[in-house]
Amino acid sequence: MADLILGRNAVLEALKSGRNIDKITLQKTDGPAARPIREIITRAKERKIPVYYSDKAHMDKTPNHQGVIAVASDFEYCQISDMLKRAEERGEKPLLVILDGIEDPHNLGAIMRTAECAGAHGIIIPKRHSVSVNETVLKTSAGAAEYMLCARVTNIANTIDELKEAGLWIYACDMGDGLIYDQDLTGPVAVVVGSEGFGISRLVKEKCDFVVSIPMSGNINSLNASNAAAIFLYEAVRQRLG
Repeated sequence: MADLILGRNAVLEALKSGRNIDKITLQKTDGPAARPIREIITRAKERKIPVYYSDKAHMDKTPNHQGVIAVASDFEYCQISDMLKRAEERGEKPLLVILDGIEDPHNLGAIMRTAECAGAHGIIIPKRHSVSVNETVLKTSAGAAEYMLCARVTNIANTIDELKEAGLWIYACDMGDGLIYDQDLTGPVAVVVGSEGFGISRLVKEKCDFVVSIPMSGNINSLNASNAAAIFLYEAVRQRLG
């Protein structure tokens, strides 16, 4: 099944990344095309991708399109080895994100965007009881999904064992004895972030080397999954740059 990529930035980044796109539909307008639209048209012509025009009423059947809809081939998932290879090619210690049952596509898209900006080498999601990379994820990631490696695995716990064998330290971002800021995140690490409603499963948490928490001073004792992932990733970035 093909993916829909919605929005100017998401479609433009898909074009830049070399993603296989079957066609692009633009909203008809009487005025001059905005700069991102002009660049989309130019890049589509360069790659010989058909560009069609449609009226607003028809395009509004697909929400949040921003006047641009692209039909692309299915999102291509990768292997764990591809992530480790990317880190090696960059001369960096692996920095991975493991998502244990994230079901909200907006959260996955936001985490992809943060991970890409932070220079993480990949995101791992389970095949079952988890959102996949769909059009909402592509839209929310604002193009980051076109660059961020993502693997779908059968079993998160077994994947953690494989990563440990590859030399990674695994951190569960949950309520634990140690604070995230007291950890050494300069080595090869992966952070596990749990689902919106249930957190990290017991078996997965037991597989982790460390359980670390983010300080909470307010009346609410938990963060949105994408916020928690962002705090961990940028603490790792801070330490690695320091």
